[in-house]
Amino acid sequence: MRALGHLALANLTSFRRDVAAVFWTVAFPVTFMVLFGLIFSGGGSTRFTVGWVDLDGTAASRALATSPALAAVFDLRVATSEEEQLEAMRAGEVRAVIVIPAGFGDAATSGVAPETPLPVRLYTDPSNQQAAQTISGIVGAVVGGANQALSGRPPLLTVETLAIQSQQLSTIAFFVPSVLAMALMQLGLFGALPIVAERQNLILKRLAATPLRRRTFVSANLVTRLLVAMVQAAIILAIGALLFDVTLLGNPLVFAGLVALGALTFVALGYVIASFARTEDSASQLTSILQFPLMFLSGIFFPLEAMPDVLQVVALFLPLTYLGDALRQVMVNGTPLFPLQVDVIVLTAWMVGSFLVSARFFRWE
Repeated sequence: MRALGHLALANLTSFRRDVAAVFWTVAFPVTFMVLFGLIFSGGGSTRFTVGWVDLDGTAASRALATSPALAAVFDLRVATSEEEQLEAMRAGEVRAVIVIPAGFGDAATSGVAPETPLPVRLYTDPSNQQAAQTISGIVGAVVGGANQALSGRPPLLTVETLAIQSQQLSTIAFFVPSVLAMALMQLGLFGALPIVAERQNLILKRLAATPLRRRTFVSANLVTRLLVAMVQAAIILAIGALLFDVTLLGNPLVFAGLVALGALTFVALGYVIASFARTEDSASQLTSILQFPLMFLSGIFFPLEAMPDVLQVVALFLPLTYLGDALRQVMVNGTPLFPLQVDVIVLTAWMVGSFLVSARFFRWE
């Protein structure tokens, strides 16, 4: 028994000294749980800015706008033009548009139900499935409550859900930009590992002693990563087209430019990791620590509105937030979180800043 105890203690000591093993066994599950707990439990109330178009203009329709169920979740932006609100939605200023039909007030007060329920048009963006489903559920509950208030009469209102996009796309189409953004992130960040391994094995030191210029080595690495990124994008699009009938809706040249910019941005971040990581194990740990917050706090899989306010602020500083938003706009005509030029400017700033940091601190031996 004494030998067993000594061996167990030795194994525990060895495990404790293996930082990577401790991280993946203990710290990673805890971090994962805390992130998901914060995302799904929220640190405050989830709110959406929603366009409100009242084509009826009666006391009954105005009372509908002040419904407690709407006020609890929606910040209503009121306008009289449906097209104006749809343009605001396409610009990312509102997340949905609700249109109250004319004749609602007269039908509600006359006691005579229309032959068919009046349609409340609800425009949503299916490229953000979680937000669209939440908004649809709340509007459906409000309309249901209005119908129940008219007890003993046929339903007065019904919800007609419409997509802001003119194209009819499958649900999987809206996840393709997120998958591509994640793939570009991983391509760049994990590119740090072979660089650190080459430095640790003194390969970079030997290369530095040859006539090969350092910028040639870096340029070759960038070209390789760019080619892989383009192949990644082509494969993801091809699988989407063959298996799920997903097509690229935007300009192919703009799409290719965004793929290149996203790849270079995260390759630059990979060089920052390689600048500060002394060993391949430490590079792997830094990469893992970075990729999970990027993945889960950037809004590529979860709506930003569902997160606590502090995490929404964090998301504004993450490059993956802007890459996912840009790809979603170009690939499936999704409503933007930011104008496309803002996405490009932020990604460019991250890329240039990361390359400057790595140029200052990168070590060849």
